[in-house]
Amino acid sequence: MGLDLHKLEHLIAVAEEGSITRAAARLHLSQQALSTSIRVLEREVGVPLLERTATGVMLLPAGAALAEDARILRGTARSALLRARRIGRGEQEVLRLGHTPAVTGEEIIALLRQVGTVHPHLATDVNQRYPAELTDALLAGDLDIGLCRAMTPPHGLARTTLGHQPLNIAVAADHPLATHTSVALSDLADQHFIVWGQPGHSGYTDLLISHCHAAGFDPRTERTVLQGTPPATAVIGTDRLAFVTTAPGRAAGGAAVVALSPPVHAPLHALYSPQATSPTRDAFLTTATL
Repeated sequence: MGLDLHKLEHLIAVAEEGSITRAAARLHLSQQALSTSIRVLEREVGVPLLERTATGVMLLPAGAALAEDARILRGTARSALLRARRIGRGEQEVLRLGHTPAVTGEEIIALLRQVGTVHPHLATDVNQRYPAELTDALLAGDLDIGLCRAMTPPHGLARTTLGHQPLNIAVAADHPLATHTSVALSDLADQHFIVWGQPGHSGYTDLLISHCHAAGFDPRTERTVLQGTPPATAVIGTDRLAFVTTAPGRAAGGAAVVALSPPVHAPLHALYSPQATSPTRDAFLTTATL
């Protein structure tokens, strides 16, 4: 039995749009053509995939499972196609590396320098992505590696730990803590903390909150509106604190970074698709550690 990637793409569109009409418009197909394609796919699979309702369509469990796996197949096929083109054209393979805002540019540079000592000709294309964008790009075959902190990999992606780094506290330059060289996390129970994701929806935010719980308090948190900016700069002009991996001392924009004592740590994770073939990804993963 074979599966047509085009029909799987049609199922993905219906799953994501929740409507034959919207999915057909997205795919530039007529509704009749899309409905026919889905019915043919259901016959090929041998079980119903969708339930048609008065307000649209709903994926049945089999349809949801197939759509989930279809996204992985689509990304793997795209990676295979791009790799074959590069090889056929004699082009250099480039490591496509994405990272969330929680991973700083300094950390990326340190990793690439380390890898470069072993693989001096490794070419890279680095860009920042928000967590959902990062996983979507990895599943779509548009990235080889996604660097992040404490993100749970979705179905189809694997995760490995590159190391653990000490967490510090960033404050504005005029904050009373700015003159301290270190501070105990347990002494910050009365402070407000800036975070980048909503508790319960962000693995990294949940990790930071768990460190506070271990220190004996339930932190007061608020999500920053400055998404995508360097973490240490989010506190400038406020009386808030932020967990950062930036080294203690002065940071960009005039923020101050204070060490935590005793230290607490945050992991640096790499997400990737194990189904795709990527020698540059493998070279990076076997060399990069922090």
